[in-house]
Amino acid sequence: MTNNIKTLGELKQTGYRSRSVKEELRENLIAQLQKKHEGGFEGIIGYEDTVIPDLQTAILSRHNILLLGLRGQAKTRIARLLVNLLDEYVPYIEGSELFDDPLNPISWFARNQIEIHGDNTPIGWIHRSERYTEKLATPDVTVADLIGDVDPIKAATMKLTYSDERVIHFGLIPRAHRGIFVINELPDLQARIQVSLFNILQEKDIQIRGFKLRLPLDIQFVFTANPEDYTNRGSIVTPLKDRIESQILTHYPRSVEISRKITQQEALLTDEQREAVEADGLVKDLVEQIAFEARNSEYIDKKSGVSARLTISAYENLISNAERRMIINGEKRTFVRISDFLGVIPAITGKIELVYEGELEGPAKVANILVGKAIKSLMQQFFPDPEKAKKSKKANPYAHVINWFSEGNNLALIDDLPADEYKKELNGVTGLKDLVKQFHPNLSEHQQLLLMEFVLHGLAEFSQLNKGFLDNGFAFSDMFDSLFNLAPDEDDDLNEDDRLY
Repeated sequence: MTNNIKTLGELKQTGYRSRSVKEELRENLIAQLQKKHEGGFEGIIGYEDTVIPDLQTAILSRHNILLLGLRGQAKTRIARLLVNLLDEYVPYIEGSELFDDPLNPISWFARNQIEIHGDNTPIGWIHRSERYTEKLATPDVTVADLIGDVDPIKAATMKLTYSDERVIHFGLIPRAHRGIFVINELPDLQARIQVSLFNILQEKDIQIRGFKLRLPLDIQFVFTANPEDYTNRGSIVTPLKDRIESQILTHYPRSVEISRKITQQEALLTDEQREAVEADGLVKDLVEQIAFEARNSEYIDKKSGVSARLTISAYENLISNAERRMIINGEKRTFVRISDFLGVIPAITGKIELVYEGELEGPAKVANILVGKAIKSLMQQFFPDPEKAKKSKKANPYAHVINWFSEGNNLALIDDLPADEYKKELNGVTGLKDLVKQFHPNLSEHQQLLLMEFVLHGLAEFSQLNKGFLDNGFAFSDMFDSLFNLAPDEDDDLNEDDRLY
């Protein structure tokens, strides 16, 4: 159809019917829902029963939308996916900067073209990907950027008076006519700029430097905002908020399983990494658990949130750290170890906002604390609770492992330890391999070694072993030896009364 129709007359003969962009979105959504499709939001995970139904309701109601949520909750991605609900191609008056509907022209240029050429008016076709406009709200955004301004050069060149509509240089919003316009981080927009949106949303006219122009723009508005912005940087003025018909709250993944699906979908790994580096489900869940621990941590500002980008970046770093070791050691394949989580720390420190207590600890230490808490949380899913096992009348399954360290043995797991040495070190810990076999008898060798290391980290988190941080790895030793062998600088913190005991 689009290849053959070149004039307004030919378009009329097809029986083409004009629809507003909101009607277009509504009717296409209805068609998708009737076919049991996802309604244009494929790839959005975890919102199936919450955000997506609210979005679909707003679209069916032909509402402008405000997506309100903390950072990293897929607000912008959702807005961009709305394009999938537009028609693939729609006609417009060729040469029109506002992509005027041939049957409902609104600009002087389009009306003039039809008046001159009639049914021979040239028609072009615009793809739905070109009907999306996005603007990040920043304090320096002006009314001219969004709405437009009088262009004195155009007036002088064309010898027009300032009362002529043609002297206007349209901003982003008029140029988004017949499309979707998104303003990200709306509270960052100055209040006086937000006021300029009132008439466009309600009365459908624009005002530029006293030039009042009735311009019935056809736009689906989508705004995004972070609740944190309401106190830190600005707010959405009440009359504007009143004109945005649907406010939809987004949220973080509500389970490790959903969070894991998002990470695995979004992580950018090369084919070589996927082929050469094996990542067990345990390490994948550990990455997600770090984010859940961060969102509940007393060191981290909950109002700021912990973005889903944390787990995505962390997982990419985890794989790359294992790949780096593989390359250094000249190995062809490897698997992710718990010690590889040292490579995750840089992905965490840049994505958390610390409160005062966290600042005292420092971002790197807080990141290590989060990794430790994630290990402690998952330890009880794979093995008995070490604290309960210690108090139980039954034989403590960890006794042989703990006793091995009590006898004065130590274990250092360096980050770039070759596979054979890694295996040798872990197998040298009495009772460790048997412990893993007792609770998980049907594992591959890689999985077995991973759980053996996991047990050591878990026992350290439950204060059954001492874990020391090396520059490039971890060192495990007996818990009581670490208590009675304080370094001189650690001992300095004791007061005189403490020294007596």
